[in-house]
Amino acid sequence: MSARPVKRSLTLRGHRTSVSLEDAFWTEFRRIARARGVALNALAADIDAARGDVGLASAIRVFVLNELRRVSKP
Repeated sequence: MSARPVKRSLTLRGHRTSVSLEDAFWTEFRRIARARGVALNALAADIDAARGDVGLASAIRVFVLNELRRVSKP
């Protein structure tokens, strides 16, 4: 697994964009989308709509971290 960010394309509400994330974040982001039964682009669009002035890649990283914390609570 690469520690360097890898750029991947997403479509957010009909608009193409790219996001650079490390493999570990992409893997978990995909897993979360599958677990929720939603398309990766739809989940990214939801995060995008709620992120405010934070960059999309940072918003996705924080989302993944918060989700992992949520599911690991006893």
